[in-house]
Amino acid sequence: MTKRLLVVDDEESIATLLQFNLEQAGFEVVTASDGAEALKLAESKPFDLMVLDLMIPEVNGLDVCKRLRENKIHLPILMLTAKDDEFDKVLGLELGADDYMTKPFSPREVVARVRAILRRVSQLKIVDDDTISVEANVITCGDVHIYPDNYEVHYQNQSLDLTPKEFELLLYLGNHKGRVLTRDQLLNAVWNYEFVGDTRIVDVHISHLREKIEPNTKKPIYIKTIRGLGYKLEEPQFDA
Repeated sequence: MTKRLLVVDDEESIATLLQFNLEQAGFEVVTASDGAEALKLAESKPFDLMVLDLMIPEVNGLDVCKRLRENKIHLPILMLTAKDDEFDKVLGLELGADDYMTKPFSPREVVARVRAILRRVSQLKIVDDDTISVEANVITCGDVHIYPDNYEVHYQNQSLDLTPKEFELLLYLGNHKGRVLTRDQLLNAVWNYEFVGDTRIVDVHISHLREKIEPNTKKPIYIKTIRGLGYKLEEPQFDA
């Protein structure tokens, strides 16, 4: 089935370039020139991925991303920007973007990034010890149940609303339950070396996961911080 993409950029030349190259790669492409139009389209029609420019009129890219996540719309987002700004990158990923590219960029690289994101979302196949796994039908840790085949996580019998990256991170932790994983290991496994060295991204997503599965985020019982090393997911020890 042809994947349907929403490209959002107010520069007509860039939007046209992206549309042409993505359509040549076999995708169906719809374009929008501002954030308000992007939100209207994303909320009314199904898309498989959004290519979203940061600096767009009406509603900027960060706010588009934030509003989509608040409205429980979790289509993957590849964020584009002309600003090579570390704060923007981390904030964009924190708000739920799946990947980040700065302008100028190669259209071929955009196509490659889009394919990589869609592949991770739809497959998450096990290859070796450093890739995400969907080998098991369910991974259980206390009241947390991860269903790789359905791309779902339940906590205390309630379905959790996770972003794609939060799911991938929790799944990787679950596949290595009880093992200490360094921030670099998690960064490399879940973000595929795209943000090598920027381990703050891992910390942000760990914090978000804790908000969703920990009874007390200040005293986590599932995702433990191992000082000087990294994190591990372990079976919680409940008081008798």
